[in-house]
Amino acid sequence: MDSAELRVFEAVARTGGMNRAAAALHTVQSNVTARIQALEAELGCALFDRHSRGVALTQAGQRLLPYARRVAWLLTDAARAVRDDGAPRGPLTIGALETTAALRLSPLIAGYAAACPEVDLALRPGTTAELIEAVLDRRLEGAFVCGPVAHPSLVEQVMFEEELAILAAPGVASIEAATQGGIARIVVLRAGCSYRQRLEMLLARRGIAVPRLLEFGTLEAIFGCVSAGLGITLLPRGLIGPVWRAGRVSLHLLPPAEAVVTTVFIHRREAFLSSALRVFLDHVRGEPVSAELARVAG
Repeated sequence: MDSAELRVFEAVARTGGMNRAAAALHTVQSNVTARIQALEAELGCALFDRHSRGVALTQAGQRLLPYARRVAWLLTDAARAVRDDGAPRGPLTIGALETTAALRLSPLIAGYAAACPEVDLALRPGTTAELIEAVLDRRLEGAFVCGPVAHPSLVEQVMFEEELAILAAPGVASIEAATQGGIARIVVLRAGCSYRQRLEMLLARRGIAVPRLLEFGTLEAIFGCVSAGLGITLLPRGLIGPVWRAGRVSLHLLPPAEAVVTTVFIHRREAFLSSALRVFLDHVRGEPVSAELARVAG
């Protein structure tokens, strides 16, 4: 059993067919079939059940798949580590909550791009649940999410602290008034949003049931619905300033124990951290790019 055979096995498992795996690997179907047959003969068990629509993993194949993926990730990281000479360059794909991107990262990205022109930075928005899954699946090198996360496969570093506040329609005097006799409609991002979960818990502690939700994909849509009196929401206070000062919403502060939330950066525990990512995190913390690094990068 070698890495090439495991790579073919993973491709077949991922695509669900020999022909599809061959296309993904840019080879011919007969080569894929031969590799799988050789691997099954070496291990002494079938890894796939063949059927008219393709293949499906046997129980033995299901047990092998996590190891095959781990080997593939390890080989990829090994190659990246060898090529990484300490200068930030190449692709860097990270995720962030939309609120974090707008409030914290947007002002920093221009400075990072100027300091590290050879990095191709991609910032993917998502909810905390979506971003954690993407980091675990290695679709992201890391992500800024609402903490704590406490996942055994992830390392988390506290990056920011935010003060949360409740928004309601203009003229609403209190949270209780906004809930209209104990029945609140909350205006939130899609399922998996950490602020949504916190708002539901906050209302539950006050004995307020939340039978109805309005889900939206953007902050501006949420601001518009709250302003129109369709419900309340919970967001970092730093994002609320412009719409509050414009009189579009009313702002309701929370006790410190309920208001403070931490934003953490997560990455896989065993994954290689590129120089591009390390320098980006230093930049976010306010640490300047060193003269030596700038010389190497330039």
